[in-house]
Amino acid sequence: MTKKEKKERLGLIVERFKEIYPEATCALEYGGDPWRLLVMGRLSAQCTDARVNIVCRELFSRFPTPEAMAVGELAEIERIVKPCGLYRMKASSIKEASRIIVETYGGNIPDNMDELLQLPGVGRKIANLVLGDVYGLPSVVCDTHCMRICGRFGMYREDLRDPVKIEKILIELLPYGEGSDFCHRIVNFGREVCSARSPRCSDCPMRDLCEHGIRGKVNE
Repeated sequence: MTKKEKKERLGLIVERFKEIYPEATCALEYGGDPWRLLVMGRLSAQCTDARVNIVCRELFSRFPTPEAMAVGELAEIERIVKPCGLYRMKASSIKEASRIIVETYGGNIPDNMDELLQLPGVGRKIANLVLGDVYGLPSVVCDTHCMRICGRFGMYREDLRDPVKIEKILIELLPYGEGSDFCHRIVNFGREVCSARSPRCSDCPMRDLCEHGIRGKVNE
């Protein structure tokens, strides 16, 4: 496909996703608080969103603000976030990031990629999550669902696994401002239909817009 054809197809995919998943909601229950979203994004690395939601009920009860987290006892933070895995690294980074947010940004979360990436533990995935969900800026959260499924759709070769390259490709192809909601919807689609090992291609509602479906590379 040409770039124009890819943009047209992805535009149709975006609209169909809206019909299938009218509510584009983040799986992390952060209550609209940008700092909490950043913390939960950090804890979600190699951990399920469901577990992060459970763990953060106690975490935010004990440390409800970046100010509280910044001065909190590291050992207690580690104890609470331990079920999320990699708990020492995660606890240290959310405590230090909170300190920087308080001391440098007055408790507010930066609204640009460069400054977000300077925060401990924050990579492009978390930064894009914040930029899209909080600030409504063009962003693509390249998680495993997004990378796998957009490759199957034909937006790039399926063996591409570089999230930065994929992010740049999709930013140019997606309708302006649709990236954040699209990524939330594609997570649901990946869990329900287009799974990694056993995609339900034969009854997929996106089959006619998917390179797998169009070319017959499907699991019947």
